[in-house]
Amino acid sequence: MSTLNTIFISHGGGPLPVLGDPGHAEMVSNLKQLAKELPRPKAILVISAHWEASHPTVTSASQPGMMYDYGGFPDEAYQLQYPSPGEPALAEKVVSALQSAGIHAESSPDRPYDHGLYIPLMLMYPEADIPAIQLSLVKGLDPDEHLRIGEALQGLDYDDLLIIGSGFSFHNMRAFFIPESDDMHAANAAFQGWLEETCMSTALTEDDRRQRLQHWAEAPSARYCHPREEHLLPLHVCYGIAGRPADEHIATKILGKASGMYAWTA
Repeated sequence: MSTLNTIFISHGGGPLPVLGDPGHAEMVSNLKQLAKELPRPKAILVISAHWEASHPTVTSASQPGMMYDYGGFPDEAYQLQYPSPGEPALAEKVVSALQSAGIHAESSPDRPYDHGLYIPLMLMYPEADIPAIQLSLVKGLDPDEHLRIGEALQGLDYDDLLIIGSGFSFHNMRAFFIPESDDMHAANAAFQGWLEETCMSTALTEDDRRQRLQHWAEAPSARYCHPREEHLLPLHVCYGIAGRPADEHIATKILGKASGMYAWTA
């Protein structure tokens, strides 16, 4: 069981949270409040839904660049800057922890920050003065593999580290662009309720909780909320690190859809 500060956040649609989109106002407020409540970290590790690699891969540049991995937004979305330094020493520790658990892992000195990192951090830590690194998901998106990645990081030795799983607890892109129906609302609510119970209930054993996350696709309306699971799996890594019920659930509406964030605090 880990004592690292670990949070799973729903990061919204592309750059819209930092462009003043009203459909993200509640999410923006929640992230800013979360940053105020947490101890100020010395470094941040972000597991981004927007990076899939053949093996767990960590950014190791001392000054990562910016990747504008979205399309169709105003020009200002392609001028955003988040000049936070990287933290090669932390990257090395992450790779070492994974390898010690028998997981093949590597570092990438060339990978820029993607928006799974810089959009939420622009809201939470706008000064961009806290070193940050990213950890990829693994192609194939196997839930058990991502739980094991988290478990391998439980003993990560780095003082005052904040770990952020940057995803989205509702990620059916088509549903954002069609009129809401009662059935859609019910499906959205059913999965969010299952996820809250799974992450928060003290009545579950940790084996039960892990099994539920491993077989998440059997949950009510799971594939409606996640036709593809890349935005859910950062949560699996976070739970793998924490190994216990979350301390806080933050419900938030994003673009009219019920979403959630979870915090495990040291």
